[in-house]
Amino acid sequence: MGVSVTNFSRSGLSDWLIQRVSAVILALYTVFIVGFLLANPDLDYAQWKEFFSSNAVRIFSLLALISTVAHAWIGMWTVATDYFKPVSIRFVFQVACFLALFVYLVWGIEIIWGV
Repeated sequence: MGVSVTNFSRSGLSDWLIQRVSAVILALYTVFIVGFLLANPDLDYAQWKEFFSSNAVRIFSLLALISTVAHAWIGMWTVATDYFKPVSIRFVFQVACFLALFVYLVWGIEIIWGV
């Protein structure tokens, strides 16, 4: 049984599980943020900043960010392996996706935990 060098997960089952768990985390985060917005209809910058200065919200936001990156990586890897048959094109696409996701992750961490 061969293992793809560009597949960072161990098996299809673990990919499936990561997709499902990350989807649940993102759904919970969406409900959490929408609930906060509905509870505060006249939200101003000070309230928004205070809300995101809480470590619990930052950790939940970081978890949602990591879930987004993991979910996107598995999805894009699946698209690449299904639709790009030439290995060179698939490799370039996957490297571009990886670099974009890495930049988004680092940038998101800077936004969440930045000063």
